[in-house]
Amino acid sequence: MSTFRVTVYASSSERIDRAFFAPAAELGRRIAGRGWDLVWGGGRFGLMGAVSQGARDAGGRTVGVILQEFIDKNVHCDAAHEMTSVDDMRLRKSGLAERGDAYVALPGGLGTFEEVLEILSFKQLGFHDRPVVFLDTAGYWQPLLAALERGFLGGFIQPHCRGIYTVAATPADAVEQIESTPPFRPGAIDERGGGTG
Repeated sequence: MSTFRVTVYASSSERIDRAFFAPAAELGRRIAGRGWDLVWGGGRFGLMGAVSQGARDAGGRTVGVILQEFIDKNVHCDAAHEMTSVDDMRLRKSGLAERGDAYVALPGGLGTFEEVLEILSFKQLGFHDRPVVFLDTAGYWQPLLAALERGFLGGFIQPHCRGIYTVAATPADAVEQIESTPPFRPGAIDERGGGTG
């Protein structure tokens, strides 16, 4: 039986408030504590570095997917148990997506936004039925969650898609939601009633 893997999307910035780092490290520890592998963007800085270090500190296995350009710039984590280098961001995103049995979005920038929204779009279309969790440290995701709610209320997102993500206040909540969220079964997609765009 293969090991369950959790893909975590996260910031690689070192310029962010240090208050975001401890929850990221705790998430890594809790993923490892369940015996799950951590899949992440392969970087050693920012919340990427914190979540992967947390997982390794708790005896967990870490699996990175990173651009070869970032390896050449020496921003990758050389302590990963497995590291796949790719030549463009589309391959990196697909590598992260394909390796995950669940997805958690830590606070992040444009890349993190793109990754988690793509995963939600794919789930809406029925391309996967896996848990997607926003770890809402310090209310970071509230503006995006409000935008999604406006999409539901305005008919831009179909009502049955309300189940495609959950929101966790703490790393413990995030892990619990991964374990308890049932597979998502989308209804028929109707481009006239709210679709992907």
